[in-house]
Amino acid sequence: MAEIAESGDKGHGKKGKKRAKKSNPRIDMTPMVDLAFLLLTFFVLTSTFSKPKVMSLVYPAKLDKNDVVKQPEVTNAITFLLSKDKVFYYTGKFYSNEQPGPNGPTQLTETDFGPNGLRKLLNEKNEFVLTEKRDLQNQLNANQIDKKTFDKLLTEAKKDNRSLKVLIKTDDKTICKNFIDLIDELKIADIGIVAPIDDDGFLKEEKELLKQKLK
Repeated sequence: MAEIAESGDKGHGKKGKKRAKKSNPRIDMTPMVDLAFLLLTFFVLTSTFSKPKVMSLVYPAKLDKNDVVKQPEVTNAITFLLSKDKVFYYTGKFYSNEQPGPNGPTQLTETDFGPNGLRKLLNEKNEFVLTEKRDLQNQLNANQIDKKTFDKLLTEAKKDNRSLKVLIKTDDKTICKNFIDLIDELKIADIGIVAPIDDDGFLKEEKELLKQKLK
């Protein structure tokens, strides 16, 4: 608010003429400061800070070199083997030549990050969770459930035995970009359980198969 502060000689000049009054404008900043604090308080109280979107990774404990690495018993699992700029995978439990499974020893399959590669594979393998997510999204859009319930039920679906579990094994030649791209694809496919394993977690037979593929 601007105020006019009047000042000057209120007397008369020569010959009895009346002098004009001098005025000095002065701006009162108090209302502007009050308004600034009111706006600041309003935005602080009404703002919602965005939550970072992160993916939970399960890191296994480090093993001693003398420990025998045993293949974990998991259902509906897929293991990715990364080396150099290549990505290979196999599904289910690993079977060696000495102990073949029902379909013989395990074979590695190469894939890529194209539309018909990794993303298509993950969508097919994790169909249970993706179907559950679509059904929950329809319920959410129809106001049958709230967002909190949606997140809770989706988390439970990702932990279900029918959901896909992913193991990622990398050696010292793996390109970092491939690992990051793989994690992004797993996030898009709504994979709930992801366990990265470094070079120490490789089975001896896995390394032999990987070496043959990289020739």
